[in-house]
Amino acid sequence: MRRFDGYGVLITGAAQGIGAATARRFAAEGAAVLVTDLDGDHAERTAAEIRGTGGNAEGLACDIGDRAAVEAAVAHAADRFGSLDVLVNNAYSCHADAPLFEDQPDDLWHQDIDITLTGAMRCARAALPHLAVAPDRRGAIVNIGSVNGEHDFGCHAYSAAKAGLASLTRTLAVHAAPRGVRVNLIAPGTVRTAAWAGREDDLGHIAPLYPLGRVGEPEDIAAAVLFLASADASWITGVTLPVDGGILISHLGFRR
Repeated sequence: MRRFDGYGVLITGAAQGIGAATARRFAAEGAAVLVTDLDGDHAERTAAEIRGTGGNAEGLACDIGDRAAVEAAVAHAADRFGSLDVLVNNAYSCHADAPLFEDQPDDLWHQDIDITLTGAMRCARAALPHLAVAPDRRGAIVNIGSVNGEHDFGCHAYSAAKAGLASLTRTLAVHAAPRGVRVNLIAPGTVRTAAWAGREDDLGHIAPLYPLGRVGEPEDIAAAVLFLASADASWITGVTLPVDGGILISHLGFRR
C-alpha cells in the first residue's frame, strides 16, 4: 500500500514549480490531487500530465484572494475525492522592492501580504472542518514558507508575509491539534523554478553560497512536503522545517 492511498489533497499554486512537483509526487504515492492555480488552463494541463502517468488529478482555477473561490475549491475536492486530508498552501505573490523603502507602493505591498499570508489563511479556514474529520487523524496542512521569513534575503512584503505564515503555522497548530489536524511549514531556500527563467547565470552564482553547493529543485521541496503530510510525521506539528541547502546555518559568501 502506498503512503497516500485514499487521500484527497488540495494544492494551491500548483500549475508549475514546487506545487506541480508536489502534486506529481502525491499522485505517484496514491493520492487524488486537486491542482489549483490562478491559471486554470495551466492547472488542468498539469493535472492531465499526472493522469497521463496513471495518477488521479484534476485541475481547477482558484484565486486564493477570493473567499468564495477558495471555499468552492475546498468543497470540490472533498466532494470529488470523498475526503480532504491534506492542504498544501503553496501559492504566493512577490514583487521586487522599490529602491527606497519610502517609495514602496501600497498596492503591491497589500497584494503580496494578501496572497502569501491571508490567502493561506483563507484556504486553511475553509479546509479545517474537512481535515478535522479525516479518517485516522490524518488531516494535515503543510505551508510553504521561505528562508526570507527567517533572515534578510530581500523583498520586504514577501518576507513579512512568510514570517507571518510561520507564526500562523504555530498558532494554528495549537488550535487544530485537539481536532486531530497537524500544521507545519517548510522554509525553502533558492529553488530552480519558473521565477528564475532566463536567469541561469544568477543561479550559477548563487549555488556556491550554499553549504551543499547547489540550489534546490522543486522535487527537494516536494519530498519534504510529503514527509510532513504523512503518518511518518504523526507526532510533528507547529514546526518550521528549513529545506535550504544549509543557507540558514552558514552563508559561505560572507565567510569567504
